[in-house]
Amino acid sequence: MTVDQQLTDEERQVVKTAAFGAVFLVSNADPGLLDMIKESFAASGVFASASGLVREVLTAGGVPRLTTESPADIEFEVLPALRNAVEILRAKAPAEVDNYRTTVIEAVDQVGRAANGINEVEATMVAKVRTALGLPA
Repeated sequence: MTVDQQLTDEERQVVKTAAFGAVFLVSNADPGLLDMIKESFAASGVFASASGLVREVLTAGGVPRLTTESPADIEFEVLPALRNAVEILRAKAPAEVDNYRTTVIEAVDQVGRAANGINEVEATMVAKVRTALGLPA
């Protein structure tokens, strides 16, 4: 059995949605249409360059949808999902935990830098993502 077969479809969806949600949180922290396009390309490039199970999960299928569309509620969905994703990987694919954390952090950093550098609002959101992933802010 390969590592990616150890994750159920639901677990794969949590891992993917959490990563894309983190990107959305940082992108939405300082919204702008042109910025959003640049940020989307930045994040997709990071996800595509990931390796192993993380790459497989993040690049397979379409873009996941969050269960809420309210910007105020998205943070309350995504941050626990990030913690849950790390726990899923820790239990089922422990060798992929650091890969996942590194990929998500690189993606949110690139999103913040994609349009005029990381501002204070984006930096605050990146710190929240780092904390949710179990990393120092």
